[in-house]
Amino acid sequence: MALISRRRRYPSDTTVAEWALLEPLLPLPACMTKAGGRPEKWHRREIIDAIRYIVDNGIKWRALPSDYPPWQTVYYHFARWMRAGIVGFIRDQLRRQIRTGQGRCPWPVTLIVDSQSVKGADTVSKATRGYDAANKINGRKRHIALDTLGLPVMITVTPANMTDRDAAHELLRRLRLMQPQITHVWADSAYAGQLITWADDFLGMTLKTVSRPRNAKGFDVLPRRWKVERTLGWIMKARRNVRDYERLPQHSEAHVTWALITLMPRRLTRKSPQAKWSKKG
Repeated sequence: MALISRRRRYPSDTTVAEWALLEPLLPLPACMTKAGGRPEKWHRREIIDAIRYIVDNGIKWRALPSDYPPWQTVYYHFARWMRAGIVGFIRDQLRRQIRTGQGRCPWPVTLIVDSQSVKGADTVSKATRGYDAANKINGRKRHIALDTLGLPVMITVTPANMTDRDAAHELLRRLRLMQPQITHVWADSAYAGQLITWADDFLGMTLKTVSRPRNAKGFDVLPRRWKVERTLGWIMKARRNVRDYERLPQHSEAHVTWALITLMPRRLTRKSPQAKWSKKG
């Protein structure tokens, strides 16, 4: 089902260049597999644009504009691609393209990790939320791992009352299983203590912390950590991520990942790949 001509209706819609990057990363429609199936009624690009519209504008699924496919169809693809790992696959493939395009190894060996607490709406269940006493936030906490270029590698969502050290145990375990080439991880002082010894002894990872200068006042750009802090700021520009509305933490992870996936093709299609993702951001 090719789109012969198509007008971008909203700023979040894909460009021709972006769609050329995303389309090959999507799974084959059922009608094109050996098992067979009915042809899909809606073009995949319409589905992607609708998901990006939801993430960018922060609206309810039922409030999706009528010039997109029905919200039930869009939500079905959003949830199915999340469960099948397609969203993570797109993220990883785009990251590899950017890294190889800059002459880097496709697989990062050094990561930067940090967390961000956000308020939870009343749709977030009590079992998956908590109170972050340090930030005075009742909701959930996002734990994100980036490579040294600031590209996402892994995102997990936990109740906000889970400490960074406890969440890091699970995050680092998953990274060791899925990214066995990783050797170094940078983090802030919240990840210090026994976690450093545990990561070295059981995972073979060197965890190093970067602390704020003692006399620093207000915001201060810290070596290595500024990249993850910048990315956390970009996530909040997608209005769906300003507050957590999802019943399932996995859906929260998908919304954050889609926000970052929206940025990554733009880096690949810009004439100057360093412009947007420079230190000045």
